[in-house]
Amino acid sequence: MRLRRVCPLLACWAISVWVAPARDYDVEHYRIELALDDKAQSFAGTTRITLLPLRDGFDVCELDAETFRVSGVKDPAGRPLRFSHQGGKLLVHVGRAFGYGERVSFTVAYESGGVNADPTKFGMPAGYDLGLVFKAETAGHPALVNSLSFPEGARHWFPSNDEPGDKATADIVATVRRDWKVIANGRLVGVTGTGAMRTFHWAQEKPHSTYLFALVAGPYQRLADPGAGLAVAYWVYPKDAADAVRSFGKTREIIRFFEGEYGVPFPWAKYDQITIPRFGGGAESTSATVIGEGTIHDAKADKDYSSHWLVAHEAAHQWWGDLVTARTWSHTWINESFATYGEYRYSRHSLGEDEGSLNLMLKRNRYLAETKTKYSRPIMQERWETPNQNFDRHTYEKGAAVLHLLRWMMGDRDFQRATTHFLKKHSFQPADTHDFLIAVREATGQVLDGFFAQWIYGAGHPEFQVSWEWDEAGRTVRLKVLQKQKGAPLFEMPVDIGITTRAGKRIERMKIGRQVETVMAIACDTRPLMVRFDEGNHLLMELEFPKKSEELRYQLEHDDAMGRMWAAGQLKAKGAEEALRKSARSDGFWAVRREAVRAAEGDAAFFREIAAGDSRSDVRSAAVRRLGALRDAGEFLAGRFRAEDSYMVQADILRALGASGDKAHVGLMREAKAMRSPNGVMQAAASAGLKALGVE
Repeated sequence: MRLRRVCPLLACWAISVWVAPARDYDVEHYRIELALDDKAQSFAGTTRITLLPLRDGFDVCELDAETFRVSGVKDPAGRPLRFSHQGGKLLVHVGRAFGYGERVSFTVAYESGGVNADPTKFGMPAGYDLGLVFKAETAGHPALVNSLSFPEGARHWFPSNDEPGDKATADIVATVRRDWKVIANGRLVGVTGTGAMRTFHWAQEKPHSTYLFALVAGPYQRLADPGAGLAVAYWVYPKDAADAVRSFGKTREIIRFFEGEYGVPFPWAKYDQITIPRFGGGAESTSATVIGEGTIHDAKADKDYSSHWLVAHEAAHQWWGDLVTARTWSHTWINESFATYGEYRYSRHSLGEDEGSLNLMLKRNRYLAETKTKYSRPIMQERWETPNQNFDRHTYEKGAAVLHLLRWMMGDRDFQRATTHFLKKHSFQPADTHDFLIAVREATGQVLDGFFAQWIYGAGHPEFQVSWEWDEAGRTVRLKVLQKQKGAPLFEMPVDIGITTRAGKRIERMKIGRQVETVMAIACDTRPLMVRFDEGNHLLMELEFPKKSEELRYQLEHDDAMGRMWAAGQLKAKGAEEALRKSARSDGFWAVRREAVRAAEGDAAFFREIAAGDSRSDVRSAAVRRLGALRDAGEFLAGRFRAEDSYMVQADILRALGASGDKAHVGLMREAKAMRSPNGVMQAAASAGLKALGVE
């Protein structure tokens, strides 16, 4: 599951301890047969449930069943069974006492009556499509129906044991109006029907969890990916067909990359991606991911609003979350941390080392921001009230950063051996954090209990204060590392120290002790030009590392991309304008140029040069923001708005015009407010700019 805004966050963390419900049966199969009435915005049908008792004397089955009304339950011979339905629970008296492992089957008849679930009662934001939701036609999309079964949505459209740890196969048989299509999990068995209605039969023949069940229906256009092998398709509104490949065209490449990365072939019968309205991200329904319609964009938006990260995240879930699923929501990092880490791995593969490092740095920063503004908690937690409280930047971004740290400490080969072994061992099953630890030990011999105690079961991160000095007499670099975090334990970990002299660079791996102060001594024949703490950018930390301007200037020109970015920020207001301007004009990586623009104290002419001349929209945006703060660039900005080919830069120009205080361009801003743009970025920026000028 990946929401563009990240999943809704907790207001607090320390809440009641959640206890996993006891299970006295295991569902084998669901056969869901529904008739969808788009005019009444209602559905009716049956679900046949086949299960195996996990105890002797099994005579009553409790199921999750919300929102819809149950009209009857029958055994396989058609005889009615006693049942009660209240408080979201359906109790079925199965006719007699069944023994352990003795197969039980019954069919539940029910109807929705046109009633939708209230998502806020289940810990989801208002407007979230919990269950099966009918949507009327709008200017942006046709009338359609879509399910969202995450995290407790399945129980709103079919009776089920709606827990992630109970996996089952399924048939989904849906009858709809003739001009509609139905998309669901698994393979399409067939389409039947005459007259005004058609019935689509989909079979998911390998077990998966109920929150991964999907049903989408509407006048979709199917775009088949032309590659060989696995059937890959994109289901979009007909009006979006021309732009869809721009968003989804790398899907097959991404799947092939992950097959190599994980050492396990794609595990499902096909892979569909289906756009739906009123949804800001993706949900990894097995073999049938649903993605918000906003992911479709025109050519102009592609440079700033690429969808490939989202496609990669949801594709990674087909292994992490779908093939192997967190046994309970407490262990959801197994799903989400790995999928978020998959974003980084694909970014690095497709765009190069610098882009990958930036991707990972931004993930760390988002997690750190959450600790500053909200809370700090363990990645694996047992204190929550609703499942969605496990889906935050600790689970996504911190988890990804911790996996990167783990990979570096274990080594690439052992990390991949361990993850491949885990996936194969627990395929089509639920698993938990302890299972992962055991898989690592079985595959590599490494014992990671201490690492997991610190990073998965423990909260927080190290806050380092680092300093170094040159001992000329002893020909030694001495580093002092202080741990300054409050409310979190002291951390123990390796760190790579990079020492650069005129003779070149060497890297020494040192150890940070679980103590307030660690002192390191590294032999070095001459005074270093640069000392890097965490060479290679592996650690999850906050870092305070004061340096002299001379070393920072050298670092700005000679370090790796992340080091150059850091040096640019550190040089702000330190009289290094010439070095920052040089970096802003000529550094080979756009994010370094952007950071140099943010740090520079140049005049309007310099920022106009960058705003008009840099090849990267992100850098031009940074220059535009600086011009807005100078308040004397209205004419230039208005001209750049007309010349720009980036929605993002145009939006920043509108805000800069508002910040400038110049009302001469109110007409342009009102014109821009009426323009269409991805996610309404232009309209929002124009409104903000006009408000700043006091004219709206």
